[in-house]
Amino acid sequence: MLANLNDVLIPAKKGKYAVGLFNAVNLELARGIISAAEETGSPVIMGTAEVLFPYGPLEEVSYYLIPMAKKARVPVVIHLDHGLRKETCIKALELGFSSIMYDCSTDPYDVNVQKVKEMADIAHSFGATIEGELGHVGDNEGSHEGNSTLSDPSKFYTDPRQAKDFVEKTGVDALAIAVGTAHGAYKLPPKLDFERIQTIARTVSVPLVLHGGSGLADADFKKAIEKGISKVNIFTDINIAAVEAELQAFDKMEKGLIDLIPAAVLAIKNAVIKKLELFGSTGKVHRSAADIEAIVQLVTKEVLSTLGK
Repeated sequence: MLANLNDVLIPAKKGKYAVGLFNAVNLELARGIISAAEETGSPVIMGTAEVLFPYGPLEEVSYYLIPMAKKARVPVVIHLDHGLRKETCIKALELGFSSIMYDCSTDPYDVNVQKVKEMADIAHSFGATIEGELGHVGDNEGSHEGNSTLSDPSKFYTDPRQAKDFVEKTGVDALAIAVGTAHGAYKLPPKLDFERIQTIARTVSVPLVLHGGSGLADADFKKAIEKGISKVNIFTDINIAAVEAELQAFDKMEKGLIDLIPAAVLAIKNAVIKKLELFGSTGKVHRSAADIEAIVQLVTKEVLSTLGK
């Protein structure tokens, strides 16, 4: 079912677990992500980012992301991550995205507030949710997710007192914070400021988001979630898992693209399942009465079919 951030992150914040966001710039990624979420009974956030449009244009990915979310047996948020322009965010909303992130984190504070507040009003008029960013999460070399490289990330960490002001003035539904992570693959282990996460979580009312999650140690994820993170963004890990599976499957030159697709989907699914289990979101989706009835009808039909043979 198509959901928005409030549908999945408010329960996560209360339940002390996190919901994963996974970018899906092609059908294989989307299939693997939803399959993992359905198998584990986990809510999930799926989408794309503006810097990924060269690999999957916004309008084209909307053709499969939104229908797949609506048909899914678990809540699926379709989210534009790191929308860098007002026009991009509005286009995503018009296409049916249920959530957006308007990233104005490199602007001066007052400009960030003004622009995000305006976009929050627009998003809410569509019935969608919005994420903002305060402080700035930079990029590791070769990142496909962020938009800048920071030589000293600590200079751009989120200030807890400013975070409270930002949330109150903008009306955002979730806040991405800078606490020591970066987009892309890490050459050296990052050092997260867990005390800062906890302080911000106690200061603001909305769920907190951790960008640059790929490559973090399991213990870092668990502690970050324990301290107040409710949403974790992942892309590099599943992106690499897919291509490694395809390389292994491509053992004969006569194989074509369709021979590689099943391997990629399965690898993505398995990689996502590991993250969902780590984030603690598995089993958090309870089956509705309609789902239970459908399962009973299916089992009954199979039993009757077997007896009739």
